[in-house]
Amino acid sequence: MEQPHTHHEHHEHQGHEHEHHGHEQHQHHEQHADHSAHADHGHAHAHGAGPVGWGMAARATLHCLTGCAIGEVLGMIVGTALGWGNLPTMILAIVLAFFFGYALTLRGILAAGVDFRSAVRVALAADTLSIAVMELIDNGVIAVWPGAMDAHLSEALFWIALAISLALAFVVTTPVNKWMIGRGKGHAVVHQYHH
Repeated sequence: MEQPHTHHEHHEHQGHEHEHHGHEQHQHHEQHADHSAHADHGHAHAHGAGPVGWGMAARATLHCLTGCAIGEVLGMIVGTALGWGNLPTMILAIVLAFFFGYALTLRGILAAGVDFRSAVRVALAADTLSIAVMELIDNGVIAVWPGAMDAHLSEALFWIALAISLALAFVVTTPVNKWMIGRGKGHAVVHQYHH
């Protein structure tokens, strides 16, 4: 009399176990799917495969532009103060633009705890093309602008030409940075160290 009842209980217990196991499997599959999706997202982000916003590209360009502008103005001030000609003053301005452009990026990477040698490599990889394009446009505009090369710091023409050349450099360099970030290069590399 007791035996069928026990068998029935055992069957019920097995059914419950199977149901519980099925639920666990389902949860495991869900977790695995979530993890895979997250991993894919991280992979896409790391390689810049996802869409890159103009905002991110503009911020990266503005970052470079700040360093370039500091270098340009400082170079012009030093060159003018020392009574240098146009060519050596422009060379100094370009050198300082690269220096300050790299320095700003380097500061951010070092703040994230990266060692100096690695930080220098990241800064060089991130900013070289961006600064080069910016300097080419910026100095090209000043070179072809009538009287801009000979304008002194006290003249409005100097500052107007500089402002317009930097603005134009920003407009041209932003799509370059967008393209680089989209390929996981340029400031996409720097971005990894801020997160």
